[in-house]
Amino acid sequence: MLVTILTVGILSCSTTAKTSGGVSIVAEGRSQLSPEKARLYDYFFLEAMIQRQKGQNDAAFDLLNHCLEINPHAAEAYFFMAQYYSALKQAEKSLDYFQTAARLNPQNETYMETLAQVYIRQQNYQDAIAVIEKLYERHKDRENLLEMLFQLYQEVDDFQNAIAVLERIEMIDGKSERLSMAKSEVYTRMGNEEAAVEEMAALAKQYPNDLNYLAMYGESLMMNGETKQALEIYNRILKEEPNNNRVLMSLRTYYQSLEDYEMADSLTRRVLLGRSTSLEEKTYLIRQIIGTNEQAGGDSTEVLRMFHQMMSVDTTDVDIPMLCATYMDLKKMPSDSIKPVLNHILRLAPDNSVARLHLVGYAWAEDDKDRVIELCQTAREYNPDDMAFYYYQGIAYYQRDSLDQALSTFQNGVSVINEKSNADIVSDFYEVMGEILHKKGRVEEAFAAYDSCLQWKPDNIPCLNNYAYYLSLRNENLSKAETMSMKTLKAEPKNATYLDTFAWILFMQQRYAEAKIYIDQALQNVDTVALNGDTISNAAIYEHAGDIYWYCKDPDKALVFWQDALKGDSENKVLIRKVKLKKYFKE
Repeated sequence: MLVTILTVGILSCSTTAKTSGGVSIVAEGRSQLSPEKARLYDYFFLEAMIQRQKGQNDAAFDLLNHCLEINPHAAEAYFFMAQYYSALKQAEKSLDYFQTAARLNPQNETYMETLAQVYIRQQNYQDAIAVIEKLYERHKDRENLLEMLFQLYQEVDDFQNAIAVLERIEMIDGKSERLSMAKSEVYTRMGNEEAAVEEMAALAKQYPNDLNYLAMYGESLMMNGETKQALEIYNRILKEEPNNNRVLMSLRTYYQSLEDYEMADSLTRRVLLGRSTSLEEKTYLIRQIIGTNEQAGGDSTEVLRMFHQMMSVDTTDVDIPMLCATYMDLKKMPSDSIKPVLNHILRLAPDNSVARLHLVGYAWAEDDKDRVIELCQTAREYNPDDMAFYYYQGIAYYQRDSLDQALSTFQNGVSVINEKSNADIVSDFYEVMGEILHKKGRVEEAFAAYDSCLQWKPDNIPCLNNYAYYLSLRNENLSKAETMSMKTLKAEPKNATYLDTFAWILFMQQRYAEAKIYIDQALQNVDTVALNGDTISNAAIYEHAGDIYWYCKDPDKALVFWQDALKGDSENKVLIRKVKLKKYFKE
């Protein structure tokens, strides 16, 4: 209680307090209150701020209402109530309270600025202007208020005052390109072409050695119909700077307006092939050319010719060739025409992973595993942390049955894993590593790889299936195997391979009747086996069906399934014995 009394005493002296939102507030309108009411007001207002800080907004709202009953002239209470009414979507009431707060304490900048923002949101620009002008009268050092006024005067088409605001800014900052261009544009909107041109002329005169400002003056003349004088200025500039791209671009626009496309195209090539042309300028122009070309029917011949000319002039930059390759790809041009551009990029920048991955994609589509391996091996020298190259190279080795090289590649790729690595790629790394290790008889290492795979991606379905199946073959952790296998069935309920795995896990648990249900479903969906057309995979399903039917007391049907399996796996010695002796045998 002592702390509360002391705090109330401080507020009673009208010192500034801070709310949680950082807004400075003062208990206002105090001269009209008795000392007792002032203390009472301070107590309830402070309690309102405490509740507000705690997030108890209903309580704060009620307390602020009570504050206004005690002191109807308390600007700070109106200000906070206005915020609550705004949150309650009561716009008119909120505005009324913000206006009251600002009227009661016009010296409070927070109240005034908030009111101005409310007016702006309501597109009441005239009232916003009035508030901001009052603020600026008190704070001539706040240039941001002038910037706001400039925008607002334009919103209400008060161009004279917009110009006056720019002149006020000029008095602070001095004449500049930004301000002169803004003034010229406003004059143009006013229809005062002479003033628009004079403004740019004054800028060029103030900086006579800057041809860029002279070019801007020429552009202003051109924009306002003074074509002859503009062309004279352009020619004057080009005599001093033949490759002044600003002027060349303006002339290009001029000749396009005259429909003199031959002259415009000549200027286009002059800019694009100019050694002083920036990448931004080249990119802007070539994109414009592509857009125009597409509107005219999309004949890519001229665009490609321009790209190749640009690449022949600039033999160091890769951005234009990259844009060329992207354009060709979007136009669905054959890979044989795109690959030379990508190879050109790699000659300039061997570490360009985007171009190299593009080439890897083409080699992959063409089933050129040797090329994939070669490209990825080189990439690993320049981009040693890019896991994609390890992935494609490892898969290429794996599909080529070079297991040792595939395993080495994946292990090297795993070594660059970090917290930002792509979880899907990392998961696939471990999955394929598990397959390779299992094929090499390193079963415990294979299972460890599968565990790592599932840590990165718990729903890696192929991994879940293979891991579960291999556990069942070893008659280990069958409960874990069953859980994993069930996840695969939820993901692909008609996949014959996954149905077969689940049936076999049930078989290993001696749950033969249940196993029969799932093996029958596998047989119904045998065409959807993961490796369609793989007779070995199909043979395994038929053999499992025979084993399950044997234990379900149907030896005749079991024999039929074993015979079907033998058609696809004629070297299986255990299967041969089953058919020959017409009975089940373990391996």
